[in-house]
Amino acid sequence: MTGHPTSPPDDEPPPAAPAPIRIETIDDPRVAVFGNVRDRDALGQRGVFIAEGDLVVRRLIDESPFDTVAVFVAEPRLAPLAPALRRLDPGVPVYVAPRGVFEAVVGFHLHRGVLAAGRRPAQRSADDLLRSIGDNTTAVVLLLEDLTNHDNIGGLFRSAAAFGAGGVLLTRRCADPLYRKATRVSIGTTLTLPFARCADAPEGARTLREAGFEVVALTPAPDATPIREWLARGGAPGRVALMLGAEGPGLSGAALDAASARVRLGEMVGADSLNVAVAGAVAMYALRSGDRGDRAPTL
Repeated sequence: MTGHPTSPPDDEPPPAAPAPIRIETIDDPRVAVFGNVRDRDALGQRGVFIAEGDLVVRRLIDESPFDTVAVFVAEPRLAPLAPALRRLDPGVPVYVAPRGVFEAVVGFHLHRGVLAAGRRPAQRSADDLLRSIGDNTTAVVLLLEDLTNHDNIGGLFRSAAAFGAGGVLLTRRCADPLYRKATRVSIGTTLTLPFARCADAPEGARTLREAGFEVVALTPAPDATPIREWLARGGAPGRVALMLGAEGPGLSGAALDAASARVRLGEMVGADSLNVAVAGAVAMYALRSGDRGDRAPTL
């Protein structure tokens, strides 16, 4: 099943949305996949992930490579979502319930009133990510070391998509980009921006370097070169992998040793560092504003 059917010819009317299947009781097994969403987020759910909110669900249906397994909406949200639902494969069920039943199934108040289950893909490797980037000679990727905060993961994906990054490589200890909160914070870009896993930052850095990327560590260390100064000296003329570490510990010594350059954001007043999602966005903006030939920001 998929959320990406073939578009009809211009002279044919658009397909009708799948007929909604009404859910009247909270124990209906057809919506079990959406039951107690928070608990399922915490425990993990083999084979599927949950997308929340109109925008994220639309991106799952229209833009992502992932199959849509099912959609579950509160009654008032059905009509606004109908245009996207028309683009679903006819075999994908769309369940609709009164607001009270919907929230009882989900397990908490969800004001957006829209959920979808997507089929979780097989884990991708760094080599898979590189194939998706292709021969782009000015590609930028993020290399994230052990970021466990879902808000930061989602924020970095959102910024990476906005500034035209080619993808994200995460170490195995990083939080799941398909976790519901990460996907929501990213406004669905974790569903559209290619990502992959590596064992650790040195391994990821080595793979990217062999593919022609300059691996640049972003660190608040005082001996790091301000990023504007580094760019002015001719840094990052081609492919760049921007490496970011978790808040608090930052990048490990092994990760810093694997980098070909260490940069910082420059002088700041009132704080010694920024939130990693904000710092990553600022650094990506600096890379984008350096006339590297990338496409313009899209968000």
